[in-house]
Amino acid sequence: MSGSGEPSPDFWRGRDVRVTGGTGFLGGHVAGRLRELGADVSALGSGDADLRDPAAADAALSGADVVFHLAARVGGIGFNRRNHATLAHDNLLMGANVYESARRGGVGKLVSACSVCAYPAHTPVPFREDDVWSGYPEESNAPYGLAKRMLLVLSDSYREQHGLDSCAPIVTNLYGPGDNYDLEDSHVVAAMIRKFSEAAASGAGEVVLWGTGSPTRELLHADDAARALILAAERLGTSQPVNVGTGTATSIRDLAEAVRGATGFEGEIAWDASRPDGQAERRLDVERARELIGFEAEVPLERGLAETVAAYRQGQGTGADAAN
Repeated sequence: MSGSGEPSPDFWRGRDVRVTGGTGFLGGHVAGRLRELGADVSALGSGDADLRDPAAADAALSGADVVFHLAARVGGIGFNRRNHATLAHDNLLMGANVYESARRGGVGKLVSACSVCAYPAHTPVPFREDDVWSGYPEESNAPYGLAKRMLLVLSDSYREQHGLDSCAPIVTNLYGPGDNYDLEDSHVVAAMIRKFSEAAASGAGEVVLWGTGSPTRELLHADDAARALILAAERLGTSQPVNVGTGTATSIRDLAEAVRGATGFEGEIAWDASRPDGQAERRLDVERARELIGFEAEVPLERGLAETVAAYRQGQGTGADAAN
C-alpha cells in the first residue's frame, strides 16, 4: 500500500484501548507506543484480569474502541517442553474468551498476536502465509503453536458470523528491552544475554549453550513488532494471516557471536548437542505486511542487541504476559 509506515496520531487520539498482557514484554512496547500516539490505554496484566474466566474477560474488555490481545503463556524450548498441557489450555481459553468478550462488549477492532510457532515443522522457507495450515508444528512447541493458530480461526469465524473486525498477525521471534531473562523460561536472545553478561562479570572462561547452533531464527525488535500491530489495527481489514518480521534469518551460532560481542564476554562458547535445537529454520515472507499495512522492520540486529544488553544491565525485564 502507499503511505507512511508510521501509525497515525489522528487515528489514536482519545481512543479507549485495552492491551491484554500490557504489563509484559510485547504489551509494554505496544502500550507505550499507543500512549505516545494519544490513546487512552489500559494495560491489563494477569493481576488485573484472568482472561481464562469469561466474566473477567467481559469486565476487562467491554466498551473498548480497540483491543490488543497480547497476553499469553509462553516461554523458550525448556518451558514449552515442561508445560504442554498448560500452554494449550491457557492460551486456548484466553483466545476464545477474548473473542467472545469483544463480540459481546461491542469492541470496534481486535488485534490478537499469532506466533511463528503456529507454522508447520517442515514449512518451506521462506514461510508464506498460505502454508500455515499445511502440517503440524514443531513438536517442542506444538501445543502453544496450535493454540495460537486458533486465533486465525477465531478471527475469521467471528468476522463471518458476527461482523467483528479483527485480525491475527503472525509475529516472528521477538527480542528487545523488557524481555524475560529467566534462564528456565526465556527465549533465545534474552537467555544468551543473561548467560554472556553473567559470564563476563564473573570472568568465566566458557558459556554453554543449548543445541548445535545450526538452526536459524528471524529476530524482530519489540519496537518494530509494536508498530506493526498498531498499523494492523489502523489498516488491516481482513482476517487472512499476515507475517510480521524482518524477512532475514540469523543462525543461532552467529547470534551467539553477536551477543558475545555486545556483552563483552571474551571466553569460549560450548554447544551442548544433547539439548534440543527446536525448529531447524525460520524465515518469513513479509511481502503481504508491506502491501497491506505498509510495514517494514527498521531496527538492525546489532543496534537492537546493544539496546537490549543495556536494558538488561539496568534491570529492565519481565516474566509476565509476554506474547511470542
